[in-house]
Parts: sequence; C-alpha cells; structure tokens
Amino acid sequence: MTRWAVMRASGEAEAFRYTVHRELDGTRAEALAALLHAVDTFAEATTEAGRRRQRREVFRVSEHRYFVRVTNRFTSEEAHFSLAELLADTHDDGLPDTVGVRQA
Repeated sequence: MTRWAVMRASGEAEAFRYTVHRELDGTRAEALAALLHAVDTFAEATTEAGRRRQRREVFRVSEHRYFVRVTNRFTSEEAHFSLAELLADTHDDGLPDTVGVRQA
C-alpha cells in the first residue's frame, strides 16, 4: 500500500513554512479525498453565522495542489495544500533508499 502525505504551506515570501497536515496509507483516490477534505475544512468558521460571513476561495494549481484563501470580517488566511507520495525510505524493505542514481 502506498504512503501519502497531505502537505500544507503557509506564510509569506521566504517565511513559508511547510508541514505535514496528515499522513495516510491507501490508494491515490483515498489520498486525493484526504487532500480535498483538508482544503474544504481549512480555517472553517465554527458557527453557522461565522460561515455565512466567511468567504472561501479555492484555486486549483494542479491535480494535486490547491491554494485556499479564507477571509473573515477582520482576518484573512491563506495556505497551499499538496499531495506527496512516499518514494524512498531507508527503513522500509519495500522501498529504495533513494530516488536518484548513486554515483560510484
């Protein structure tokens, strides 16, 4: 089974910070569903009145990358979400140690 990470980047210019929002084992479709759930619930208002006042804009950058902007009365939050597939792991016998070719 493939290992996936839903990544979140937030910040401004050089101060962007990347974090793993969620890790999961599953199919590409399951991982994409987890990505879309993260996008749909980012900075969601907790009350119905708050959700009515909130503006959410979602931009698709690619099939596995989204930019989200959530604007409330006094604040605005933005984040990039992307889906990453685990390709190499030095502690997993089923995966190679590296994705590149080693030079001798």
